[in-house]
Amino acid sequence: MQKLSFRTLKAAEIDCRISTVSQKGISLLLYKDARVDQNILDETVGPMNWQRSHSRDNANCTVSLWDDEKQQWISKEDTGTESNTEKEKGLASDSFKRACFNWGIGRELYTAPFIWIAVGDCKVVDSGRTDKYGKPVFTCYDKFKVSRIGYDTDRNIIDLVIVDKKGKAVFSISRVDENGNKPDDPPALEEKYVNSLFLELKRTGVGLSSLLKS
Repeated sequence: MQKLSFRTLKAAEIDCRISTVSQKGISLLLYKDARVDQNILDETVGPMNWQRSHSRDNANCTVSLWDDEKQQWISKEDTGTESNTEKEKGLASDSFKRACFNWGIGRELYTAPFIWIAVGDCKVVDSGRTDKYGKPVFTCYDKFKVSRIGYDTDRNIIDLVIVDKKGKAVFSISRVDENGNKPDDPPALEEKYVNSLFLELKRTGVGLSSLLKS
């Protein structure tokens, strides 16, 4: 149980939600749904080795994993918030997802950058309503998805591409990790392996240019 580690989320497992809308553009948040948590729990610990329970009218959820070493259930709990639709079901789902965050599932989403999409890459419309200060309220009905995501060794997001429904990239970052590598780059060879390679080339008489050509 001490060595338990949940994998990072794949691009297809991450959804994009519009957070704020202004006349100049929108901001997005990355999130997961409860089915992703269920699938990763099944995949990592097995469907018979985890369970969930709800209390306070679904406001709280406890996710428990079976520890073979201790021969007991280990539990983590959190509180959710109601959704705008199907409040009871949405509350149960949200509290479950938050309890899974406590176990580390999807926690890397907290490292997401600020995602801003300017007008031109999204369609912002006047809703016809005003806020409490009398200013117009804008909305956006566009859909977006994560097409690529990458992490460093500390599970921080360092590579992210978001596209619209037509597949056009509307947001992207590509940082390097602590070793200077991009997420898609192969890991750098350690110096001792590089030196061994050159010694072997010298021994066999194979030139470096021939090796690279091959």
